[in-house]
Amino acid sequence: MIRELKTLRAVAREGTFAAAGKKIGLTQAAVSAQMKRLERSLGTPIFERSGRGSLLTARGEEILLQAEHLLTLYAQLGVSQSATATRRVTLGAIASLQRVFLPDILARFHHGVPECQSRIVPGLSMELLDHVDSGELDMAVLIRPPFSLHPDLDWTTLAREPFRLLVPEHLSGDDWRVLLESHPFIRYDRASFGGRQVERFLRHHHLNTQQVCEVDELDAILRLVVNRVGVALVPQAMAWERWPAGVRAMSLGEETFYREVGLIHRARATLGEPARTLAELISSQGRL
Repeated sequence: MIRELKTLRAVAREGTFAAAGKKIGLTQAAVSAQMKRLERSLGTPIFERSGRGSLLTARGEEILLQAEHLLTLYAQLGVSQSATATRRVTLGAIASLQRVFLPDILARFHHGVPECQSRIVPGLSMELLDHVDSGELDMAVLIRPPFSLHPDLDWTTLAREPFRLLVPEHLSGDDWRVLLESHPFIRYDRASFGGRQVERFLRHHHLNTQQVCEVDELDAILRLVVNRVGVALVPQAMAWERWPAGVRAMSLGEETFYREVGLIHRARATLGEPARTLAELISSQGRL
């Protein structure tokens, strides 16, 4: 039921089932199925099914208000009522930034605000974005999504990471198009925002690759290239100060595209003081 209520909120905000699906990572058919299931459970129509938009019925408006309240309560489950919300900060982060970017910032934060607890939640960018939007996380460090963000969310760009073609060192040649099409291709997982950028790049340039595997973890892709499994298109991540021996990183020249890494949180006025402090530390430390 919680999943359906989150989807209901997304439809109400985005205006159509298709737009809501893009926002939360579902197909239009999946959104429609969830809304029909919710209507059956509640025993009342929620939407007026006419035209292209998804308009709430009068009863649907009431249900949306109740859903917002329930989702707020759900986000607070497990949080001690003896501790105020301003004494705990929850931060989501993609894996690569947890290892390298965040530890020093968190150390500075806890030295400055020693009475505050922090919780780091790992995840993919799409799910972290959803958790910030729903109030389950105060903020998250993630990859900017390929769609417009809701006006209630604030975005700060920390870095623009250029994509490079990684090839095993033993391969010769300087034409990235030829190398991409003539050697096994290790694909950056298309379920991730960065992987979608790679997919659009390949389609735009009409490149026919010989896919050998599809991986989400950038470090794993890098190791596969080092071990001569194939070539790969990956961003030059903040976590990588230099490329390892055994791999050659090639520029895409004028065709270079970028992965944008940033901090996202709800309106600053809604954050507690410790959360604002952490957001400022991340923003000042991360801008490149």
